[in-house]
Amino acid sequence: MAEQQPPDIKMPDPVEISKSMAGIAERSQKLVSEFLERQQQEGNGGGAAMDPMNIGAAFMEMTHRMMADPAKLVQAQMTLWQDYMRLWQSTAQRMMGQEADPVAEPERGDRRFKHPEWDENELFDYVKQSYLLTARWMQSTVKDVEGLDDKTSQKVDFYTRQFVDAMAPSNFLMTNPEVLKETLESGGENLVKGLENLLEDLERGKGRLKIRMTDTEAFELGENIAVTPGKVVYQNDLMQLLQYEPTTEKVHKRPLLIIPPWINKFYILDLRPKNSFIRWAVEQGHTVFVISWVNPDEKLAAKSFEDYMVEGPLAALDALEQATGEKDANVIGYCLGGTLLACTLSYMAAKKDNRVKSATFFTTMMDFEDSGELGVFIDEVQLAALEEKMNQKGYLEGGEMATTFNMLRANDLIWSFVVNNYLMGKDPFPFDLLYWNSDSTRMPAAMHSFYLRNMYQENRLLKAGGIRLRGVDIDLSKIKVPASLISTREDHIAPWKATYAATQLLGGPVKFILAGSGHIAGVVNPPEANKYGYWTNAKNPKAPDSWINSAKEHAGSWWPEWDKWIGQYGNGEVTARKPGDGKLKVLEDGPGSYVKVKAQD
Repeated sequence: MAEQQPPDIKMPDPVEISKSMAGIAERSQKLVSEFLERQQQEGNGGGAAMDPMNIGAAFMEMTHRMMADPAKLVQAQMTLWQDYMRLWQSTAQRMMGQEADPVAEPERGDRRFKHPEWDENELFDYVKQSYLLTARWMQSTVKDVEGLDDKTSQKVDFYTRQFVDAMAPSNFLMTNPEVLKETLESGGENLVKGLENLLEDLERGKGRLKIRMTDTEAFELGENIAVTPGKVVYQNDLMQLLQYEPTTEKVHKRPLLIIPPWINKFYILDLRPKNSFIRWAVEQGHTVFVISWVNPDEKLAAKSFEDYMVEGPLAALDALEQATGEKDANVIGYCLGGTLLACTLSYMAAKKDNRVKSATFFTTMMDFEDSGELGVFIDEVQLAALEEKMNQKGYLEGGEMATTFNMLRANDLIWSFVVNNYLMGKDPFPFDLLYWNSDSTRMPAAMHSFYLRNMYQENRLLKAGGIRLRGVDIDLSKIKVPASLISTREDHIAPWKATYAATQLLGGPVKFILAGSGHIAGVVNPPEANKYGYWTNAKNPKAPDSWINSAKEHAGSWWPEWDKWIGQYGNGEVTARKPGDGKLKVLEDGPGSYVKVKAQD
């Protein structure tokens, strides 16, 4: 048998490496100097500034409670030691050529360990399993601590997981087999390129790491993303209103208004033709109008939640009548847009305004008691620090909110890019959803403070009269409009069991649809993809577990199910209307100018 030759290993060119490192060193020095100067100017004197998330106090409390039960701590240590003994025995068996079952395995779908070397190579398999054992031990130990209040327990659990995710062996050069292979084959060029990528991201973030998740040059709004044909027919300080061109000869007489969240931009519902909910709704014969919120700056610092109601959905309903001649509308609210829709409907009920004939809520919270992992960021210390920061500029920077959401799925939205961009030295793949995710928006200080305090911190929307808008007590039970609630089973932002509470809060008939997947993918799920599935139930028992236990599962997208429901409220058919046909004239082509404003963090 011929002797197997070792693979060719490319030796780095020392001259090129030297040049690259000299350039990197110069840029690094400049960045570090700028960072230190900025830190000095901003100051880090107070305790809140040093620990704005109040993490230290939570972990101190957890440690105090843990040490109060040393026997339980010793038992946890013994369990970990026994697991390690089993792992050593299993690894020894494998190294001697014997079969051995793994002691610890990654969860299904954990892409950190997808490279075959994690399983086939005994050393990397040992590294992987020892990490999984330690991670499991850390998380179970902090979860089992008794005597902590729910907020502290949630915070400790969340940040322990952040630490555990950061320490994964896949995130480091010497313990990631795929990175080691790339380093040997490229002669280290991947690390040089990765360092350049890191510096570029630091420069883009002006000293703060702003990880590039996609090829930002690959997309252009109105060119290859957000391309469903439409026109801007109305605008005010807070929004532009888009009306979309019809694609059917006849349309429902009653138009459809979509209120997206202003935490993100509306084109999540219009990424590409094949996954655009807006395009699909137009094709089903709806005259579609969409609010495109402004990306606010300091001039709009005083804009309130009340202003968003008046200049958003209420102004849009007035504009719809001018554009189509129709007083009535069907309305969709997505996430925060849905929370605003609920408030608006209660306000309209008090004013005897019955223009909305059906309401659809995509992944919408009305009861914020169980706000999921976002609740980790809401307490008095953090809110005070956030308000101080917002008051300095008049708004919350878009990157602040984006970082918070990315932390909810750190392995997918942070560490996978650290490995790809900085260790593998690769450029991120062009991906429309991640382009949208990176296109952040700002929050006006007055509105955002009101929203966080009244909804998340105090859960006042739940109580009749807990919130007043334009002198009206908001009471969700006064809403008699037929409603459809669309929630998603794996939602980290609006947990479905929390959104289900609205079935008991609204005063009219409610159809609850539970879709598969998460906050975005579960909503943006076109029928052609035939993915995820959804659940329905003719009844809405008080407990969400009772609902799902007796629900019927369906294959594919929930979109046709919803369209069948909303078809009841279409009010007959009329000849298709085009933007500009009515009293409102076209201001500019879609997707409009407001959506193109970037947040310069």
